[in-house]
Amino acid sequence: MLINDAIDLFFQYLIVEKGVSKETINAYQQDFKQFFKVFNDRKTTKDLFISDLTDFIKIQSKNKMATATILRRLSSTKHFYRFLEKEQLFSESVPKISGPRPLRKLPHTLTEEEVEFLFEMPDLEKPEGLRDRAMLEVMYSSGLRVSELLALERGHINYVHGLVSVVGKGNKERRVPIGEFALEYLAKYIEEGRSKNPGKNTKYIFLNRYGKPLSRQYFFLQIKKYALDAGISKDVSPHTLRHSFATHLYDHGAELRAIQEMLGHQNISTTEIYTHVSSKRIKDAYDLYIKRK
Repeated sequence: MLINDAIDLFFQYLIVEKGVSKETINAYQQDFKQFFKVFNDRKTTKDLFISDLTDFIKIQSKNKMATATILRRLSSTKHFYRFLEKEQLFSESVPKISGPRPLRKLPHTLTEEEVEFLFEMPDLEKPEGLRDRAMLEVMYSSGLRVSELLALERGHINYVHGLVSVVGKGNKERRVPIGEFALEYLAKYIEEGRSKNPGKNTKYIFLNRYGKPLSRQYFFLQIKKYALDAGISKDVSPHTLRHSFATHLYDHGAELRAIQEMLGHQNISTTEIYTHVSSKRIKDAYDLYIKRK
């Protein structure tokens, strides 16, 4: 079968049986255009080889194409080859083919000094300021996810032993240490700021002025505002505090396994990214030192 006819048959299959969108078909068309620009001598399905797929990866990598682009084009062409195999238009069996590993972006972190600047921004004379300072302290002190922070209940805090119970991903519960400053501001908020809130008898700790649990969007916008007020030019989000917590722990000698448990990571490889963040911080500091000499 001619290649163009085979592609048309494949698109009919995607539209009729898989119900894919027009945008998806257009994406496949673009990927096939690039693939058959390389293998322009392939006129029929009998001219195709499994080695074309691996050769295509090598050529794309050599041409400095982005990893995400290579992986998408590999997925498109591999899907096409498997369709041809299923329709008995391709005699070889399509094996599992791995593309280049996508580069993991290092998370944004704050320096310890920037964390201090950020924490000074909420107005402690106002209930909302007390609440926001307590939230910042708790999140940084315990490395919580923003969803875990907003779901905290009064019964989750153990003031005697300095622990907070968290229900994380997969409904898994973990207990993590919480620092003295965080406990201090948390108690101050509950006693002074929250005691006059319409929702003071509800189980959730952090409430808006109407007595309802705070939204993720609100906290996200507040952190952005405080970072701007503090003169921090970095892109700061709630997750930045979690990343900063883990990085600073590692910088101060905490074991990776301990950080993994506190963060609630299922796989140690997820936690290992903080070793790369710390190494980059050291390299940046060294490069800055060299430039100043």
